Amino acid sequence: MRKSIHLLRSLLWAILLIIIASSVANSTVNEAQSGLPINPDDEPHPDPNEENYPGMIYIGRHNHHDGMRTGFHTDNGLKFIFGTGFDETHKEIEEKDLHHEHYGPDSEHDISDRAHGKTREQVMHEKRAGKLDLSKGPKPYGWFEEHPLDGGMVPPKVVRVDPFFMDEAPVTNKEFGKFVRATYYETEAEKFGWSFVLSSFLPNAENLHEAEVDPEAEDWVAVDGAYWRNPEGPGTSYKYRENHPVVHVSHRDAAEYCTWVGKRLPGEREWEAAARGGNVGPKNRTLYVWGDEQTTDAAKEYANLWGDGDFPWDNKAEDGWRATSPVKTFKPNLFGLYDMTGNVWEWQRGGKHKSRIVRGGSYVDSLDGSFNHAATLGVRATLHGTTTTGNVGFRCVKSPKRKEEYHWVYENEGSGTAELVLEDENGNRKQRQTQQNQQPRQIEIYEDDDEFDEEVIHDPTKPRPDEMRKRVLAVKPRTLRSDEL
Repeated sequence: MRKSIHLLRSLLWAILLIIIASSVANSTVNEAQSGLPINPDDEPHPDPNEENYPGMIYIGRHNHHDGMRTGFHTDNGLKFIFGTGFDETHKEIEEKDLHHEHYGPDSEHDISDRAHGKTREQVMHEKRAGKLDLSKGPKPYGWFEEHPLDGGMVPPKVVRVDPFFMDEAPVTNKEFGKFVRATYYETEAEKFGWSFVLSSFLPNAENLHEAEVDPEAEDWVAVDGAYWRNPEGPGTSYKYRENHPVVHVSHRDAAEYCTWVGKRLPGEREWEAAARGGNVGPKNRTLYVWGDEQTTDAAKEYANLWGDGDFPWDNKAEDGWRATSPVKTFKPNLFGLYDMTGNVWEWQRGGKHKSRIVRGGSYVDSLDGSFNHAATLGVRATLHGTTTTGNVGFRCVKSPKRKEEYHWVYENEGSGTAELVLEDENGNRKQRQTQQNQQPRQIEIYEDDDEFDEEVIHDPTKPRPDEMRKRVLAVKPRTLRSDEL
């Protein structure tokens, strides 16, 4: 009898162990099928050294000892002084303010003002307890003071950007033509029926007195039939300019192309970090891509600018070109990027529809700002998003692959169902596709809820229905700071 009881007990334990093992296995299979990791923290970070794209340059931190790209296990972004080069206050920023132990959501507000003998705590106290200067009036979100010569931020400040890949040159007519033929895309200049052309480039100068001009830039004339294939209007062609930057494209045209090739437009902080080519500190920060020498002889090796002639009728072509030039004609910067100054303005991500950002200057700009903009590394302007002209183009960037981060979200909150939200490499959010009859990993938790009905009597040994809430594991959305949305 005792032996039978012992065998029965052993059999029951064996059955219980089999049930537990089966439950664990099914849970593991469901997690694997759903694409959710068993332990998200154990997932390795992607190695940025294994990721490369043709015609693109990696902009990010590198190890000093071997030159390899710094991985995502530590801060691998770039910190630099952002803004105009004409404001000398950037020299007051010390090298230690650019060190990478200062990073995070509040890194830009976590630096001491050593130029005025203030500690970080004093600066923070003044910001929190100080009085607002109401005499200057309220400012809209994203507003900053612009320098009158190059349009750059005044005063310069330390900012940080995540690593990214950037096209080594602006998008050309040949590349844009492939996009148009593949998608039958119609640019906004074609839809409007006209675009702006520089007055001195008009095929028929006799019509100049009858032409409509840009009220903010009277040297630019609205020409019917001008678009990227006919840069100066009917009778002109891009055929002998296939390697020139594409022009007469709006902000939307540029964004559509970048999306088609699986990329995106750069943020202006990303663009300036790339344009400065490593010259980012207070000691080596230069005014131009070639240095601080403000002469046409120095500039003509690196940038397509107007030169010493009178604008807009006398371009002496010291650099060999009177309008746009083929990409990669001039020397690159230290990162290997071409045409970061001059040739064409480049559309940026962010801004507002009526005030989209362009960077880099173009072939109509000067060195000192005596006419148009001073073509410094901080040069900046804003245009209406639908503006199309003969001196505005673009280039694309691409974010490197990142480890997906997860966090718990409540099910049955708001919409009543939990959604797994993903962000692609361009920052666009998309809903994750799950198979039918497939449930994300769930656990039941008990929480104290401040809202309850005292008149309802329930068993105190059991949780109330409003206390029992389910959670699911979802991809943590990546937050983009500043104006680069």
